[in-house]
Amino acid sequence: MVGGNTLYGPESNRRMTTPSSKTVRLALPLFLMMQAGIAPAPAPSTSQDRSGDGYRIKISANLVVLHVTAHDRTGVLVSGLDQNSFQVYEDGTLQQIKYFSHDDIPVTAGLVIDNSGSMQRKRAEVIAAALAFARSSNPQDQMFVVNFNEHVRFALPGDRLFTDQVSELEVALSRINTNGQTALYDAVAAALEHLKKGNRDKRVLIVISDGGDNASRHKLAQIMAMAQRADAIIYTIGLFDDADEDRNPQVLKQLAADTGGEVFLPQSLKEAVPICERIAHDIRNQYTIAYAPANRKQDGTYRLIRVAASAPGRGHLLVRTRAGYRAPLAPQP
Repeated sequence: MVGGNTLYGPESNRRMTTPSSKTVRLALPLFLMMQAGIAPAPAPSTSQDRSGDGYRIKISANLVVLHVTAHDRTGVLVSGLDQNSFQVYEDGTLQQIKYFSHDDIPVTAGLVIDNSGSMQRKRAEVIAAALAFARSSNPQDQMFVVNFNEHVRFALPGDRLFTDQVSELEVALSRINTNGQTALYDAVAAALEHLKKGNRDKRVLIVISDGGDNASRHKLAQIMAMAQRADAIIYTIGLFDDADEDRNPQVLKQLAADTGGEVFLPQSLKEAVPICERIAHDIRNQYTIAYAPANRKQDGTYRLIRVAASAPGRGHLLVRTRAGYRAPLAPQP
């Protein structure tokens, strides 16, 4: 955010710590922070005061916010790390971490479900997997369902934007009628736009599909740009048939890799439920790291991000986060 802007948050939201280890509560609109730009600003500083039902934080520098998953080489999630366990690099240059947290914060999450004809025999397993994700998630999560074939539909009843009730999600998922073609990109685009209507700090999509697309108006490049602007993490699950000529696992891999999510390509439909439970566990155990980029140029370039982490007794850890972000362009005179 530009120097002097004020960020607000309810008591129920995250706990973030500054380098001085002073604990504050803060609800950061993360996607706005990623869009804010890297304008020249005074030296970073913070102040806080109690206001209403939360703390008010004033920040005098722009921040890039990362959601980071750390696990060891056996694939086990590593919790309990502190700020000193992480190093953040932007285009190869070490950055100074300004905020750090490791809290199970509620998210805005969209279930993007392929119900084209190629998914017909997988319907029961897909519904069971999506409900397993919901049951394993933070009870305060805001969730919604996007069903798609060549048409994209929001599936919650009436004018409900989100729900935290598994029973309502079950009704929404039961409306799946598998037939027709596949508009995967259009569905992801609609879900990314819908994420903006939520008020949780972190935004997540779970995409269950074969990765094929034969009916969208959007292109993959447009979807990737939208995901960057929305600061959305995308997890993808590819459920394939050997005879499915439209399947495209590479698209599912790119959606996940570029946004800090993870791709799953199970060999059996029976794996879908434990995969969704694992995704929920992953989301609830992420670290949040924010830094003010040393490069403040407004040149529109894409900045590569790398995060390294280590833990005593475990050595270097495997870290997953977004691949980078695009700097803003300076206003034209």
